[in-house]
Amino acid sequence: MLMSHSMLPAAEAEQLILSLTQPLDARLAAETVALDSAFGRILATTVTSQLDFPHWDNSAMDGYAVRYEDVQQVPTALRVVEEIPAGQPPQQPVTAGQAARIFTGGMLPAGADTIVMQEDTERSGDQVKILSAPQPQAFVRHRGAFYQAGDALLPPGIVINAPELAVLAAAQCTQVSVYRRPRVALLSTGNELVSPDRPLQPGQIVDSNQVALAALVAQSGAIPLRMGIVPDRPEALKAAIASAFDQADLVISTGGVSVGDYDYVDRILGELGAQLHIRSVAVKPGKPLTVAAAAEALYFGLPGNPVSALVGFWRFVQPALRKLSGQSDGWGPPMVTAITEADLKAGGRRETYLWGQLHLSESGYRFQLAAGSHSSGNLVNLRGTSGLAVVPIGSTTLAAGSSIRVLSLL
Repeated sequence: MLMSHSMLPAAEAEQLILSLTQPLDARLAAETVALDSAFGRILATTVTSQLDFPHWDNSAMDGYAVRYEDVQQVPTALRVVEEIPAGQPPQQPVTAGQAARIFTGGMLPAGADTIVMQEDTERSGDQVKILSAPQPQAFVRHRGAFYQAGDALLPPGIVINAPELAVLAAAQCTQVSVYRRPRVALLSTGNELVSPDRPLQPGQIVDSNQVALAALVAQSGAIPLRMGIVPDRPEALKAAIASAFDQADLVISTGGVSVGDYDYVDRILGELGAQLHIRSVAVKPGKPLTVAAAAEALYFGLPGNPVSALVGFWRFVQPALRKLSGQSDGWGPPMVTAITEADLKAGGRRETYLWGQLHLSESGYRFQLAAGSHSSGNLVNLRGTSGLAVVPIGSTTLAAGSSIRVLSLL
């Protein structure tokens, strides 16, 4: 069923899109990869370990392992009976009047319950003088204090970054269950388009959208399926979209979603059984936006203008892709508060995105507006973009020095 051409506010459109997005089923879409290949992937199942963390009581400092009851009155001298470096188990217990020289990470010997750091001691041969009374259990990292074997160690739906890799490695988890990468079909529509490797004839336009969107899809952890340029012929477009539905979890087309004589996408989606939910959004650039749900895939029809296409991806497609991939939260576009270094102007009727450079200073984020025309067709001054400043509906000017919201692309 076709919807009206009324523009949805951006936040409302985002929520509707996320409600339409169904994550991949972990039972059907999980695959096992080696630990070294898990970086950036989405964990598909809960990870547990049979190891306690720490694995045993150990020392958090270089010093001496002692019995607390022997060091309550200081100064006092103890006999050093052993040296325990990290990685070597103790060879004997500590008994009354004894101490063991121990190093950071060293396993606590039986009988000892406290560490005296070396700065509070004086060593002479096999004797150590304790100069300052420690607290009981001082500098002892107890077995299982950080994690107990059998508990959930890492939950499903998280992105595996360097800290998670370290945890998996420490747990000796060398094979990791992750969601497969979503497949995203990309097609560009328009008789005027040519690929970057073809000679440009008068009136033609180089298709930059498919190259850029493929990069953004890959950056998002998905697999781009570049399906090329489709001419403005209904039968060709219908065949291309049907083929994309058969191959992909999400389909992105650019062009053909406005109200021109050659804009066939909405009608064809209906013929293919997809239900249209969005036809336009109250944003600039990128007002024309088609969102449809088919049994096979979620469909996004982005405008053909290159800036509009990229803004549409960053604002609406990427959150859906994050949820689709199995990520449990953090889907929405990352918004930060920044100070604008230039006046930001907008028409006031639509939520407006102005591109530029976002950087972090000692006082917080600052936004520098890109020079030149902020036209949806001006791809050139989009270079170096790391943030999109948001001018809300109803505002026509945000003065330099104002606090603003910025969609961070960092």
